[in-house]
Amino acid sequence: MNIEALPQDQKLITKPNLCRAMDMTRSGIDKLLKNDPSFPRPLKFSDSQQATCYFPVGEVNAWLETKLAERGAA
Repeated sequence: MNIEALPQDQKLITKPNLCRAMDMTRSGIDKLLKNDPSFPRPLKFSDSQQATCYFPVGEVNAWLETKLAERGAA
């Protein structure tokens, strides 16, 4: 499988990379997960607490577009 060939909405981003992309800390992302039910839920491929969290890029982009639209409507 060629990961680069996947459409953007099917790609995954790790939590540390999401933090960098959004210029937020890990605790900032955790607060979004706790307080904003519309924020995308992470995927884990293991039951371990230490398993890497992945976020679907398409869902994160859709969430951000919604937030920008809400800001524009206010």
